[in-house]
Amino acid sequence: PPRSTLFPYTTLFRSPAVAAGVALALMETLADYGTVAYFAVNTFTTGIYRAWFSLGDRIASAQLAAILLGSVLLLVVIERFTRGRARYHNTSRRVRPPVSRLPRGAGLLAMLAWAMPLTLGFLLPATLLLRMAFGEGDSQFGARFISLAGNSLTLAGLTALVAVLLAVLLAYSARLTKTMLSRSLNRLVGLGYAVPGTVIAVGVLIPVTRLDNWLAAQWLAWFGINPGLLLTGGIAALIYAYLVRFLAVALQTVEASLSKITPSMDDAARSLGLGQGGTLRRVHVPILRGSLFTAGLLVFVDVMKELPATLVMRPFNFDTLATQTYVLASDERLTEASTAALAIVVVGLLPLIALSRQISRQRN
Repeated sequence: PPRSTLFPYTTLFRSPAVAAGVALALMETLADYGTVAYFAVNTFTTGIYRAWFSLGDRIASAQLAAILLGSVLLLVVIERFTRGRARYHNTSRRVRPPVSRLPRGAGLLAMLAWAMPLTLGFLLPATLLLRMAFGEGDSQFGARFISLAGNSLTLAGLTALVAVLLAVLLAYSARLTKTMLSRSLNRLVGLGYAVPGTVIAVGVLIPVTRLDNWLAAQWLAWFGINPGLLLTGGIAALIYAYLVRFLAVALQTVEASLSKITPSMDDAARSLGLGQGGTLRRVHVPILRGSLFTAGLLVFVDVMKELPATLVMRPFNFDTLATQTYVLASDERLTEASTAALAIVVVGLLPLIALSRQISRQRN
């Protein structure tokens, strides 16, 4: 066959979108805990959790976390290496993307292949959850559900707010300085999303616990009162773990939107007497308002459904919708778990609606 016929197939997996999609799917699979734990599949994530809580062996848990972290970093390196120095953009206006139409039979098969993940992965589970939540008598919509929803909303709201603020500061500092240090720092922050929640929980909990014990000892020596665990006894350490895990989501969204603002607007603001802070507050933030909302919403949903880090680092008697769903599903109390699971599904639809509206506005 001619070279033009083979070209799309030989370069398919060197495409940035395809390579990034495959790497993201692999990393999400490595990081998953709830599904593999429910089906009793032994993976690194279940091994880390079992070694920490069931066996009480923090060293083994840290060793498994280090191996899993190395595997994730290897996937990131492989994805970058396969892409190489290839570039897929074209600045010429004469080049138009090719438009091809599948035959009727192939088009029908392609539509069925597209609809199968949507049907099996969303429509069917959502229908079953609705049936169990509203059609049977064991579902929970009482005070317990309100308490779980309040805990989840508190964690998600605080994390989303702090993540957006940090993302704006990091992205804007990189825009101003344009140094290797700022770019490297943003790339380092971006690696957090590739790290599984159990690895982050182990990596955060061990040093934070030591710091917490040291602070309690110092407080007792200074004031004669034992304050208890200031960080790990509350939600501060858990929110910090969430930020390590999901700050990259907000940062990428803010960076992408900030890059679309022409530098001439900064120059115009400076010529009118505005400083760096004033330019950010009065020029960039109003323009980025929609993107900031989207970034916060993405972080909000990720925190709502995060399970491994929450299980490891949550305070005592502090449950969320995700942990309640996992505990009840593990006990085969699926009807009681359906209400919390359905709430997570409903919240997960919010970023999809917001992103769809944003895309439609850009097209118009």
